Amino acid sequence: MDMMKQFSLEGKVALVTGAAYGIGFAIAKGMASAGAKIVFNCRSQSNMDKAMAAYAEEGIDAKGYIADVTDEAQVADLVAKIEADLGGVDILVNNAGIIKRIPMLEMSAEDFRQVVDIDLTGPFICAKAVIPGMIKKGHGKIINICSMMSELGRETVSAYAAAKGGLKMLTRNICSEYGEANIQCNGIGPGYIATPQTAPLRERQPDGSRHPFDQFIVSKTPAGRWGEAEDLMGPAVFLASDASNFVNGHILYVDGGILAYIGKQP
Repeated sequence: MDMMKQFSLEGKVALVTGAAYGIGFAIAKGMASAGAKIVFNCRSQSNMDKAMAAYAEEGIDAKGYIADVTDEAQVADLVAKIEADLGGVDILVNNAGIIKRIPMLEMSAEDFRQVVDIDLTGPFICAKAVIPGMIKKGHGKIINICSMMSELGRETVSAYAAAKGGLKMLTRNICSEYGEANIQCNGIGPGYIATPQTAPLRERQPDGSRHPFDQFIVSKTPAGRWGEAEDLMGPAVFLASDASNFVNGHILYVDGGILAYIGKQP
């Protein structure tokens, strides 16, 4: 057996939702480097234009579609277009998501529902749309981007934690229902990742010291640093490849060891 071929995604079509930037973009880059044809969605043309320029700059011939993952009709149309253009989805990465950091007692039900709709209902809709094609092909890989909040709670993220906890269990249930169809559904749980969105939390203070939240995260992470979006490339390629054909219903936490660590004694 050629072990390196086990990790190849050559000839595979990978749909990475919300992959215009950040974690989704990095995962798409990793899969493209392993040979996959990348397709992704955006909700607006302006974001699509920026994303296509970013992919072109990386030398990736990605194909973008306008679609909202919370709209069942739009997702069905998206999957049908991909099948017509490229021959169907082999790999689905449910990456699109939002977070609203609002104390629970101050959060409206409308805000709560919006987070759950995008972070949990969206992956359900997308998985439901691609699974029939995967069954016909005789194989498929679904990767749900969960979070450490699939396991932990924290102030101000009640909706996000509820959605990601639900996504963890959706991952296990897809495994349970469709494992016999040779479909593997697993999750990736990123730790704290250095992205433009978290940059303000990592800025040096006027006196040169770390931001308090930056200090907190580094002290809780055995690796002693924030993760980089590129740290998720290898795990994603593994879970999308034949190397993981007997891995199903698993959540792979890529967190630098936070979940394994109780923290230093004060």
